[in-house]
Amino acid sequence: MKQLRAWIVRLAGVFSKRRREQEIADEIESHLQMQMDDNLRAGMTRDEARRQAIVKLGGVEQTKQIYRERGIMPLVEGLLQDLRFALRQLVKNPAFAVTTIFVVALGMGACVAIFTFVDVTLIKPLPYWRPDRLVEVTESVPMIPRADLSYPDYLDWKSRNDVLSSLDVWTRQGSMLNTPSGVQLIMAGRVSDGFFATLGVAPLLGRDFYKGEDLASAPLTVILSYAGWQKWFGGRPDVIGQPVTLNGDAYTVVGVMPQSFQFAVGGNPAFWITLHPKSHCDLRRGCHDLRGVGRLKDGVAVQKVDAEMKAIAAQLERQYPDSNRGQSAIAEPLRDVMIGDIRPMLLVLLAGAGLLLLIGCVNSSSLLLVRAESRRHEIAVRGALGASQTRLLRQFVTEGLVLVIAGAALGMGFAALLVRVLLGFLTQELIVYTPFVNGLGIDWRAIAFAGGLSLFCLMIFSLAPTLRFTRAGDLRDVLARDHRTGSGTSWRRFASNLVVVELALAVVLLASAGLLTKSLYRLLHVDIGFQSDNLATMQVAMPPTYSTDAKQVALGRQILRSIAALPGVTSAGLTTRTPVSSNGNTTWIRFVGRPYHGEHYEVNQRNVSSEFLKTLEARLVRGRYFSDAEDASKPGVVIINEALARKYFPNEDPIGKVIGDTDLSPKSLQEIIGVVADIREGTLADEIWPAVYEPFNQGPDDYATVLARSNQAPESLLPAMAAALRQVDPGIAIYDQASMNQRIYDSPPAYMHRTAAWLIGGFAGLALVLGAVGLYGVIAYSVSQRTREIGVRVALGAQRRAVYQLIMGEAGWLTGLGILAGLICAIIAGFLMRALLFGVPAWDAPTLLTVAVLLSLAALMAAYLPARSAASVNPVDALRAE
Repeated sequence: MKQLRAWIVRLAGVFSKRRREQEIADEIESHLQMQMDDNLRAGMTRDEARRQAIVKLGGVEQTKQIYRERGIMPLVEGLLQDLRFALRQLVKNPAFAVTTIFVVALGMGACVAIFTFVDVTLIKPLPYWRPDRLVEVTESVPMIPRADLSYPDYLDWKSRNDVLSSLDVWTRQGSMLNTPSGVQLIMAGRVSDGFFATLGVAPLLGRDFYKGEDLASAPLTVILSYAGWQKWFGGRPDVIGQPVTLNGDAYTVVGVMPQSFQFAVGGNPAFWITLHPKSHCDLRRGCHDLRGVGRLKDGVAVQKVDAEMKAIAAQLERQYPDSNRGQSAIAEPLRDVMIGDIRPMLLVLLAGAGLLLLIGCVNSSSLLLVRAESRRHEIAVRGALGASQTRLLRQFVTEGLVLVIAGAALGMGFAALLVRVLLGFLTQELIVYTPFVNGLGIDWRAIAFAGGLSLFCLMIFSLAPTLRFTRAGDLRDVLARDHRTGSGTSWRRFASNLVVVELALAVVLLASAGLLTKSLYRLLHVDIGFQSDNLATMQVAMPPTYSTDAKQVALGRQILRSIAALPGVTSAGLTTRTPVSSNGNTTWIRFVGRPYHGEHYEVNQRNVSSEFLKTLEARLVRGRYFSDAEDASKPGVVIINEALARKYFPNEDPIGKVIGDTDLSPKSLQEIIGVVADIREGTLADEIWPAVYEPFNQGPDDYATVLARSNQAPESLLPAMAAALRQVDPGIAIYDQASMNQRIYDSPPAYMHRTAAWLIGGFAGLALVLGAVGLYGVIAYSVSQRTREIGVRVALGAQRRAVYQLIMGEAGWLTGLGILAGLICAIIAGFLMRALLFGVPAWDAPTLLTVAVLLSLAALMAAYLPARSAASVNPVDALRAE
């Protein structure tokens, strides 16, 4: 109890500084008096007795400091003193404080913003039960490494494997939903009965699908997503058991998924229905439209699953040589499948933001060094008054802490703003490439990351003055020296090293930005095989009443007539797959008159109207286009692209040749009547596959993309097109309206390349400015330290040109070293981010040369002003000032 009372008294003394100081003074005075009494008895005079007593004590102020440091909570007291002093110093130097805080805020804000995306995409576990045990299991063929799975193959895989505790499949489809305001197109997910159980999620309301509820004979049931429940049913708790009409069929709501559930790779459907395999595609082993997801058994690795699925696929290939020839399997962790496309971009952006922050810290450290050098005499006085080396260095750490805290606070606000801006660029299509970003914001993990960055910045800020002073031997002796001697030379050498590092990092960012920008340019200017200007597009879904081929052909013709009649429209066409969207929707072909051994010649298949290729302004290489009269009553015809002609008809004319399905069934036989230049059906970054274009009138579909070419801006044509289609039939669902150029510009590959180029380019621009400012600061301070030397040189006859050469030469050496080191690092960085480059090598010489020239010019401009100042030195004034 006595110790507790004494501790409380001492703690109270922290907040009673005057009283404590008086106690220390009284204590020291009593010790001095006792020593003086001994000295007086030894025969000394009073003055000599006091002087000897002080010498033996070690100095009054020094002893006071020792007593202070022995007191309770000395760190708190010292920090409070340092904090007050640091704030006063920063207020006296607002330009320095604002600049440093702003630089730290920019770098930290960028890092935290990018980290939030990295965290939710690459670090956080998927929002499922034991997500590390989930794998995607699907088929693989030489042309498509990760291909869709057929329903019969899925059933065999499920029954024959011994490594998965469950295996389920999913796909997505557009569905026509009957609402009080009319029929609307929504995205629905088709899943097997155990899909949600495999993921390990349960409905918020109602129940999961029963076992066997995905069979063709089972009743039609639907589970709502949380968003679908809120939008279509107003969040009513009595929704369970309510009827829903999809594609003309009556479904019953049996459950509602929780708000946290997402399946972004599947497009986050609004409705979930079971498979009910009834269509020709569902029952055919050669039709692939499903993706598999499985859960590993305990103790089973993904590699074992992959090996067993490949073995099962080999068994099926032997069992069904016609449909399964060349088909293997692939099993990968579900997370890798979900984030594989965006991982490189996020890591590059995080690295770029980190480099920007590091450059900012190095730049600020240089400024702190300048301040430290300018305060050498002040520090010398404080050292003479008893302040230890640790105590003095702690003052610099405290100033750095104040700057970092202020920069971090401002940076968090900037990060929150940047996150909202980046989220605003994400369309629904792009959400698939950035899963689980709904509700993304600054959370405790981002705050913890910012805390780690703050500690890193504080270490950088503290490292410079610490290395600067601890290398100099006795601090008080060094600080007391003339600032024009070895101390100034040592400072210039240390600060010069920092500038070289800063310039090297700037080169890495500039080169990365240049490579990404050039890559984006190449991507956006890749040959797509048609004219995309003045081309309006929209996707349509026919009402369920158009269930026969004849009805769909008739409606397709009526749609095109109504679009073609609009003012300004020069031509119109439709296709079952929008160009520059994705490869896929393939078919197997066989050539009449050629030997056949069961090979699968896989090609893109597109059903198009007679005017489609003309509307695209695709180049007809040979042959002719379709005519509108070529319908189901006429012999089958087909147009192929040049890629198919090169691959399967080398050195021969394909016109007049006949192709068909693998059985060469009479209905499948088609005569090749034309060859068109390659149209890029896949994304801008995909290779061009062989493709066949079949007449829509001979193979219609209830989903299509309508295109119209006009002599006006396509965006202004879209409302008139939608109105014309509603006049044809109000039940037609219209969605995804955009100009072709906008589709290309907003496509996922273009978005990812553009985002990386913009952000890294912004970081690089800031890095260029910071590098130039850092070089300017070092050269300017060097000039100020060498004023006397320059004055002597001028007095001895040195010309202005020689002074310019002296200063610019120093800047040139620093710039040259920084650029050389930066170019080496930039080539390494180019190799690391090569997954984001398109048509550009990592060592692209023009880009690296441009960066070197740009940074050299910036450095030249930064060094010119100090050089001009040095050349203008008046030797008389310089020597007189000394």
